[in-house]
Amino acid sequence: YTKAGAAAPKKVDIRIAADGRQVLERTVPIGGGITEGRLSPNGKEVAYVFRGEIFVGSIEGGVTKRITDTPGQERSVSFSPDGRSLVYAAERDNNWNICTTSIVRKEEPYFYASTLLKEEPVVATAAEEFQPEYSPDGKEIAYLENRVVLRVVNLASKEVRTILPAVHNYSYSDGDQNYKWSPDGKWFLVQFGFVRLFTPQVGLVSSDGKGQVINLTKSGFDSANMRWGMDGTMMYYDCDREGAVNTDQSAVQYDVYGMFFTRAAYDKFRLSKEDYALWKEQDDKAKEEKAKEDKDKVKDPKAPAIKPDEAKKDLVFELDGIERRKIRFTIHSADIADQALSKNGEKLFYLARFEKGYDLWMTELRTRDTKLFAKLGANQAGLEMSADGKFLLVVADGRAMKIDPESGKSEPVAIGGEMVLDQTAEKAYMFDHMWRQMKQKLLVEDLYGADWDAYYPIYRKFLPHINNNYDYAEMVSEMLGEMNVSHTGCYYSGARTALSDATAALGLYMDYDFSGPGLRVAEILSGGPLDKAALKIRAGHVIEKIDGQVLDGSFDHYKLLNRKAGKPTLLSVYDPATKARWEESIKPISTGEENGLLYRRWVKARRDEVDKLSGGRIGYVHVQSMNDASYRTVIEEVLGLSPDKEALIVDTRFNGGGSLHDQLADFLNGKKVFDIVPRGQLVGIEPYGKWIKPSIVVMGECNYSDAHLFPVEYKVRGIGQTLGMPVPGTGTFVWWENQIDPTIRFGIPQGGWRTPDGKLCENNQLEPDIRIKNDPDIMAAGRDQQIEAAVKELLKKK
Repeated sequence: YTKAGAAAPKKVDIRIAADGRQVLERTVPIGGGITEGRLSPNGKEVAYVFRGEIFVGSIEGGVTKRITDTPGQERSVSFSPDGRSLVYAAERDNNWNICTTSIVRKEEPYFYASTLLKEEPVVATAAEEFQPEYSPDGKEIAYLENRVVLRVVNLASKEVRTILPAVHNYSYSDGDQNYKWSPDGKWFLVQFGFVRLFTPQVGLVSSDGKGQVINLTKSGFDSANMRWGMDGTMMYYDCDREGAVNTDQSAVQYDVYGMFFTRAAYDKFRLSKEDYALWKEQDDKAKEEKAKEDKDKVKDPKAPAIKPDEAKKDLVFELDGIERRKIRFTIHSADIADQALSKNGEKLFYLARFEKGYDLWMTELRTRDTKLFAKLGANQAGLEMSADGKFLLVVADGRAMKIDPESGKSEPVAIGGEMVLDQTAEKAYMFDHMWRQMKQKLLVEDLYGADWDAYYPIYRKFLPHINNNYDYAEMVSEMLGEMNVSHTGCYYSGARTALSDATAALGLYMDYDFSGPGLRVAEILSGGPLDKAALKIRAGHVIEKIDGQVLDGSFDHYKLLNRKAGKPTLLSVYDPATKARWEESIKPISTGEENGLLYRRWVKARRDEVDKLSGGRIGYVHVQSMNDASYRTVIEEVLGLSPDKEALIVDTRFNGGGSLHDQLADFLNGKKVFDIVPRGQLVGIEPYGKWIKPSIVVMGECNYSDAHLFPVEYKVRGIGQTLGMPVPGTGTFVWWENQIDPTIRFGIPQGGWRTPDGKLCENNQLEPDIRIKNDPDIMAAGRDQQIEAAVKELLKKK
């Protein structure tokens, strides 16, 4: 509006000229960003997925053909045994289905050089079907129904049978289940849960759908990512039995193991290099004689015809004692991403992370010689060996390469091509996908009573008016917020560049009462860039210049620190007391590093306050996060700084969660059992590594996720009292799913913890035993009322 003098306000007529609201289509080059890749049977093509679309490229020439062209997502692509068809999962019309695309013209042997393609649905029901795989003879396709039920469809009869029912598995994230057809097509190796679904085992089940799953690994450790090897006479898989684990018992490292299905296969594999060479010489001679006999039979007109499949034999499984036919293949436990065994079982190739990213390693299994085969340094990587064993296909950080299994020489696979991206249609698809994922995977089936269907049109109507990912993610977050649960939201992570703003920090508190010119130092943070023995700068000194720029108050000095973290920076300093001036050369730190210094300062202040109020009788520890690093800090500080204290304050405020509630509760729930007394001298108490004295947990409104579960378990076990303010009910685990637009992801809270009274922790607020609220003004004066109350409560017990 405008207003002139005493005249009435007048609305301004605003017209904005625009070509349209929709984002125009754009061409996107394909050079990286591959999320999965699969070799053809002849090793001449690779099918891959880029931004939810399937492409097939030539391994040698880089010629590429786009196979699917939809706003939705396709994934889990693989070739038929004859290489003329692709099978994949396709999300169309708000449902996952199984589809195939085949080459139409017989004259065209390769997808990358084809002209006419035909797509057909294979399984399209109201259920969600994905992760398909052809049988070895190409006559059937296995797939997962509703994420966990393994089923098989016969392509001729269209009949479907169940192989593994839902009771054996739980799917945390789409694609986390695993199964493999046997080479003869009569069996499956399956990942399944035996009582404890989060400790997967490897099972064997018949492909006819009539048998029960047989537990092959029978381990209390994770056993997964299995493969058939050596023509089906054995399998190899990952297991964390020998690897390091975090303090929450989650696996950090795995090994690759081999399990042999017959004694003969096991005995042959265990031959020494010399004995194996002798065996192979004799075996080759026997094969030559057999080939000569077969050739002579062909010449004899009276001899019966030799059928092509006559030499094939059914797989044999000698289950008795199979657990003793298990061999650890790798010589060092590691973070392993993938593995492949050579066809003859002599070499194991595996992607392992020891330093900066995954590299390709190789072990000669008969001699145990192990070496770094190819340096990759990849954050994400997958591995596949060609059917003829002549090369390895590695997809690392969105790019593909060929590696020679003999020399280790690598060469990039030219992934070329481009795609026309309809961002408007893609955003509409992602909206539908996220809305449906929340409906299908939220931790309670009744969706906490939310009318989720009603929210769909309310929020979807905004799509035509959004032309950027910032607003898009915010809109989806608003919709997800209607569910009123924790661990959700939609996030946009735009790519930062070298020129993005990144304000560095000097590691100090400034005196904001100082009127200038310059910046007067109120406090130098311990451990910061100004806390050096060689520097003279102290509290009360004034920084007059940064890199020669006078701080006269006419501009914001922070602009002089932009992108200066870790770079030499000159401070001109003045001491008002002595009138001295000098220069200090320092290297500023990032704001993240400064936050770490501020956190340590805050913890020290709390510990000093506890020590002062209790006269040194009570110990203090703050649990920063529910993770391995924080738990090690708890053990170090409690048993290092407070072993002689009478009681302990366990401060969990501002803890964002993780996975540690059970282990931390165990640590605090120690009960004295033994004195350790060599020759009468008391040298320790058992349990040796637990706190066996009184404790109290301080909690607050900012406790989240596992930091909610911990005080719940602390109370359920009756370990001690809780003090502070109520904790929101956020005890849930979440899957953060990346979308086909790699800058968008969202969270699905899908699993919860239920207490003995039958209540889920999610959406159930935890009340403290002693409710104490901190007054901000009192906190600003240097007092922590919750800490004061905790000290008083513990002192009552003595």
